[in-house]
Amino acid sequence: MGKRVLILIEGIGNMRLYVQTAQRLGLHPIALSANPARYDYLAADGIEAIRIDTGNFEALVRECSRLGATYDVAGITSPQESAYATVGKLCQYFGLPGPNPTSIERCCNKFVQRELLAEAGIPVPSYRLATDVKEVERSAGDIGFPVVLKPAVGIGSSGVRLCRNVDELAEQTTYLLGGKHIWRSSPRMLVEEFAQGPYYCADIMGNEVIGIYAGEFGLPPHFVLRELTLPAPLTDDEHERIVDVSRNCLRALGLGWGPTNIELRWTKRGPVVIEVNPRMPGTPSPQMIQFAFGVDLITEHIKLVIGDEWDLRRRHSQIAATQFLVPDCDGTLDWIDGDSQASVVPGVAEVKFYIGSDTPIVRKGDVWDWIGHVIAVSSNRARTKTILQHAVGLIEWSIIPFPAEKE
Repeated sequence: MGKRVLILIEGIGNMRLYVQTAQRLGLHPIALSANPARYDYLAADGIEAIRIDTGNFEALVRECSRLGATYDVAGITSPQESAYATVGKLCQYFGLPGPNPTSIERCCNKFVQRELLAEAGIPVPSYRLATDVKEVERSAGDIGFPVVLKPAVGIGSSGVRLCRNVDELAEQTTYLLGGKHIWRSSPRMLVEEFAQGPYYCADIMGNEVIGIYAGEFGLPPHFVLRELTLPAPLTDDEHERIVDVSRNCLRALGLGWGPTNIELRWTKRGPVVIEVNPRMPGTPSPQMIQFAFGVDLITEHIKLVIGDEWDLRRRHSQIAATQFLVPDCDGTLDWIDGDSQASVVPGVAEVKFYIGSDTPIVRKGDVWDWIGHVIAVSSNRARTKTILQHAVGLIEWSIIPFPAEKE
């Protein structure tokens, strides 16, 4: 039999990390994508990438079977949520370790997820499902302002907005239904109570909570994270309550194999679940876990995928913090600089720019507004924050506004 292969199906954020980790584990990664060109680094790194309709299950079965005739297919996985249920189906078809596709599909539909969590008695915001303007207005009236309006299926906070009054609700409804938002299925929206309170996020592998982050968002009405701190500054009781709620979520949704990411708000009634994401969290969460605790989530996930035993033991305990780089205007990025200076600051673990010069920037109030991040690590929370602020202060960029449209 030929090389041991890890098949990766799509993977927006962490694809390169999965490729590099697979190679380090002695595996031969092969990427399947509807558009391999979106992962320009694959060709640069000499990684085999096959163009295929990743939404066509039968085509994927044929391609994986073809690869299996030449290689020893050790596992199939994806860093991308939209492909993860398909991964589960492929793993079942080929008798490989993988997630439960039914559980993943139910979880990826935010309305179905809400229903299952609520039935299990897990605290969630009040919510309604809406498909048109009248249902949105009626739902907001039932719940009471402020509300959050978002697509029932989606990732990265795309199309999510806080609506504090009727005018903002109408504006967001028009945006979602007026052709500007790209729907991957029939338009179905969630109208939710705005759960007010500190934001926390739990990263889980199997049934074990590996770490809990605290997060800070930019200004409303959107939910664009600006900072993450790991571990979150919680009391023992608060930590235990978040762990208990997180494990209850896994049971209610039929999860518990591989990675899960759970977002919460600490409200007057304690931890309220905002969303359960049935996959590996995106950049920079895996890096932060490794810097803070010495646990490489992607390595351990791949081990699980290929049937090896994982090791989730903490090697150390540090404070890691990330600040995202977010532009304050639209336009074309002329230049961005300061990474070399910031990266040599003692305590800075990673500086990464997501885009380069001459890139158009059109902010939409989601994670694709980020243009980079800086991660700092130390043994002291205050010191980590000081290091981070100093490093971020060394980074500068210039954005040329788009030409004004002629009337």
